[in-house]
Amino acid sequence: MAFMHVLLTGASSGIGRALALALAGPGVTLHLGGRDNSRLRAVAAECHAKGAIALPLALSVTDAAAMNDWIENAGPLDLVIANAGISGGTGGGATVENEAQTRAIFAANLDGMLNTVLPAMAVMALQPPDAKGVRGRIAVVGSIAGFLPGQGAPAYCASKAAVDSWVVGTAPSARSMGIRMTSLCPGFIETPMTASNAFPMPGLMSADRAAGLMLRAIRLDMTRYAFPGWMAAAARLAALLPAEWRDAVAKRFPAKGTM
Repeated sequence: MAFMHVLLTGASSGIGRALALALAGPGVTLHLGGRDNSRLRAVAAECHAKGAIALPLALSVTDAAAMNDWIENAGPLDLVIANAGISGGTGGGATVENEAQTRAIFAANLDGMLNTVLPAMAVMALQPPDAKGVRGRIAVVGSIAGFLPGQGAPAYCASKAAVDSWVVGTAPSARSMGIRMTSLCPGFIETPMTASNAFPMPGLMSADRAAGLMLRAIRLDMTRYAFPGWMAAAARLAALLPAEWRDAVAKRFPAKGTM
């Protein structure tokens, strides 16, 4: 299945860059969003070299009006991927994350996702269906971190939990409109976001491999794809343990750094 008209947020680095390059090809139009204009243009140039029409736009997913205008004017869309997100943690020295960091993480990860997906759904609902009745596909990048409350990065874990829950809960209604939705929940991926982690990252995977697995899940119309599977299962099981037990184990590891 080829996606010829794609809109992707958080495309300037990490998973977003890997997805853009994996999707790029002759005849493909890529609408690439990100905050860093220079890095975004560099990714667009890489996609252009692979034969794609790459249209970069520097903007923040937290700007609802700008996101709405961008998506409404992008033209027909086969696939929209809400990938943009930020992370942070307590840094090990604070009792709780400060207010500014907490609000920034929720604004980018949750509100930013909604600022991408809701306009995309409105656009796709007006598109003609294909032979299988599909008007478009939307994927949202969550995280296995959303399966397990983490004292070292509570805002990140909670925002990703909300993202996954909303997408999975919305998917059946969206399907009745001809829109397929997928919640993508990876484990540790080699990106700038994980580069500063000073703790063990089991199952660490390259961004290129993660992008390939994500696109496969989207093409299979999976409602949720969490990988590696063993890590997702372990997180689910750990979430069932008493919070005091989890906290005792978590304190043995360094906390994620602050933003």
